[in-house]
Amino acid sequence: MAELTAAEHARLDRLERTKRNMRGRKAPAVMPSKLARAAAFSARSNGLSEERTTRIVAVRPYAVIEVRGRELGTKHRDMLVALFRLRARRFEIVGPDGKPAGAVYRTETTWREILRASGISTHVNNLLTALRICEELRETSLRVFTGSYDAYETAMKAGRLPAAGWSDGIIGSIEWDGPSLDARVRVAYGEWVRRAFEAKHLVSLNADVYFRLRSDFARAWWPHIDSQPNHHWVGLDTLGELVGRDFDALPSKQRARFREDLAHAFDDLVAAGGLGSWRLEALGDGRKKVYRVHYKHALPKQGSLDLGAPSGGDALPLPERVEPGGAG
Repeated sequence: MAELTAAEHARLDRLERTKRNMRGRKAPAVMPSKLARAAAFSARSNGLSEERTTRIVAVRPYAVIEVRGRELGTKHRDMLVALFRLRARRFEIVGPDGKPAGAVYRTETTWREILRASGISTHVNNLLTALRICEELRETSLRVFTGSYDAYETAMKAGRLPAAGWSDGIIGSIEWDGPSLDARVRVAYGEWVRRAFEAKHLVSLNADVYFRLRSDFARAWWPHIDSQPNHHWVGLDTLGELVGRDFDALPSKQRARFREDLAHAFDDLVAAGGLGSWRLEALGDGRKKVYRVHYKHALPKQGSLDLGAPSGGDALPLPERVEPGGAG
């Protein structure tokens, strides 16, 4: 029997990690990991600025994100989670000579399924709203640099490229066959999303929990929490950056208000069935006090279940592939 190659060993290890990290999700949103943990979305649905600006958001120590275009908010994140909840399919692009010339990932569905997946009432009056949200996502580009904010800031002041990263739109194009609920809709993703799918840099989010959340803060924090199965605590500095706040720089009264909002959001996560419990830990004294939120996930990972215990879940659904000659 021939020995397995390094690539085959890596694939088997990745499959084993996937099985251990399963939490019994029935209809997950499978999306690129960097997008799930990005702080590119404001924690609100209304009052979003439509002016084309460049906003810099840091998620220490993971990445620095430049959002170019209009401000994105909770409703835009809701649409992305709904689209990635529906299965993305890979379509081969055939060149004029009949040979494969590349590939594109896109979601093919109906307006009804998009509204249903996002928890919106399935009524024709909501079709134009859904289309407008998709267009706003398409018109906004993200530039992501890996590494710390300090390194990014130093390089930018010197007029240099800070680090490795990518710059692209999230959605490439939107096509629809008509104004009815059952009309076919095709949403193609940007090049970096395709690369994330090809490299299997994906995470599985519990979308049922996400759409049960009432707090905008909770919806901003749940993808970050649920996409990292081995993490059990998160600092308030990171939670602040995910919603556009610099917690350390806030005045005392606003820091106290932020902790109140945090308590409501994490109680919402418990009520929605995402977390089993949580507690706030304070380290140090006075102004230099550091806060951490420790949490316990409501659904144990497959690797944490007793042998023989029912898991109640399916494996991570990877994008469906359409071989050459298929649609597209």
